[in-house]
Amino acid sequence: MKKQITRISILQSSKIMTAFYFLLGFIYTLIGIPMFLFGGARFKIIGLVYLCGPVLFALLGFVFFVVSGAIYNLLAKWLGGVEFEVRSIEETP
Repeated sequence: MKKQITRISILQSSKIMTAFYFLLGFIYTLIGIPMFLFGGARFKIIGLVYLCGPVLFALLGFVFFVVSGAIYNLLAKWLGGVEFEVRSIEETP
């Protein structure tokens, strides 16, 4: 059975993607901690930027997903949405 995504809820989807990017930004935090603690002056500045990674990722992720969702909704009106196939499976108790 084919299904089609014809519209994306921009605000709700953006909140989920913001949380995802915030968590993804913690990878940069792990890199930034040793740079900030043990680096020279330049590495401390770069490390500080890396420590702000989760917040920067979350803000940019929110903005880019709002724009992407709006563009998707506009294009889906004209071209149709993304199609995918699904199948039913039996649940086991």
